[in-house]
Amino acid sequence: MRYVFALCLTLLAFPAQADVDVQEITTPGGLEAWLVEDHNIPFASLQLRFRGGASLDAPGKRGAVNLMVGLLEEGAGDMDARTFAKATEGLAASFRYNASDDAISISARFLTENRDEAIKLLRESLVNPRFDSAAIERVRAQVESNIRSSLKDPRDLAGMAFDNIVYGDHPYATSVNGTLDSVASLSRDDLVTAHRAALVRDRLYISAVGDITAEELKTLLDDLLADLPEEGPPLPGPAKLNLPGGVKVVDFETPQSVALFAQPGIDREDPDFFAAFILNHILGGGSFESRLMNEVREKRGLTYGVYSYLSDKDGAQLWMGSVSSANDRIAEAVKVIRDEWARIRENGVTEKELQDAKTYLTGAYPLRFDGNGPIAEITVAMQMEGLPKDYIQNRNDMVEAVTLEDVNRVARELLDPSRLTFVITGQPEGIETTIN
Repeated sequence: MRYVFALCLTLLAFPAQADVDVQEITTPGGLEAWLVEDHNIPFASLQLRFRGGASLDAPGKRGAVNLMVGLLEEGAGDMDARTFAKATEGLAASFRYNASDDAISISARFLTENRDEAIKLLRESLVNPRFDSAAIERVRAQVESNIRSSLKDPRDLAGMAFDNIVYGDHPYATSVNGTLDSVASLSRDDLVTAHRAALVRDRLYISAVGDITAEELKTLLDDLLADLPEEGPPLPGPAKLNLPGGVKVVDFETPQSVALFAQPGIDREDPDFFAAFILNHILGGGSFESRLMNEVREKRGLTYGVYSYLSDKDGAQLWMGSVSSANDRIAEAVKVIRDEWARIRENGVTEKELQDAKTYLTGAYPLRFDGNGPIAEITVAMQMEGLPKDYIQNRNDMVEAVTLEDVNRVARELLDPSRLTFVITGQPEGIETTIN
């Protein structure tokens, strides 16, 4: 109950409109971190992000980083998996470990009174994971079950085919989970190698929020992370995108087809990013208020939902979207999306659409800062994206500064219907593969 009470309180730590005062600190050991102090409740959240993630899988070892990360809480030091779990629960602490294409994310939440003991546990999981045989086989079986499930899911199948077409020989082209064959072949030595390559200090980003001072955080971080390797292998670099336009159909027996679509996107650091961000909200990111939702669902009833978004990976920028529709209607949905892509490129958006988008985007932004955990996640992501610590205070001003001319110029320059590439899983009628 004490843990649940603490988690409830953390949601109240920062009111939605509060300024987030970010301190930049450097530990005696040379680690850099961002800190947001709040001493209203005896609780803190810590976020660690290691750049690279599953993209660091060695050739022929796809899925090694993902499997390794899944084992970090399955025993460490002199504790097996059960003992580690009981110790964590006894401290009312929470640790989460996740691997994605570009990062390994470690989240920790702990009470102030148990901070030292919680950090000792976390340190053991990061520095001294056991990789016991029984744990490896248990987590391997879970990963293999996930892979088998994906092979029966039309959306997952569309995603796998899309990645293979678009990313070529880059690690993004295959799932972070790996394949049944690659996961089955992974040895304990492969996991130890993946651990040493991925959890390194020179690609580490840190954020802490809550009941901890700068001096306390400095000591905590050096104790926690000093024994990790300083450097790892090089990152894979940018992907060479293949977005030829056209359609790839993946035959799958299902009454409803799932389509993913994409064209080249925009880098987060591009000066036109906010104009593209607002344009996407109007095009397909604004739920029921978006152009795509209005044209595809409201006017024609072709789908329950259609959306678009800007995808900014470390090695690839895409303007993506998705739609699902009955097999006998997906061809029409694809045509409407293409037509709207071209229409907004040629004719732009209206002043009302721009102002409505700004009102929503600026109003919704403060609601994201609803507790220590979300603030820690946002501020560590800001560091990885190279954003300044005052971005939170200035972000809405940057949205407001975008003009109608900016948005419509970006629509003309960036939207490219000729490269809008669709991957469809199902048995679509009236549409055929044009991409090998």
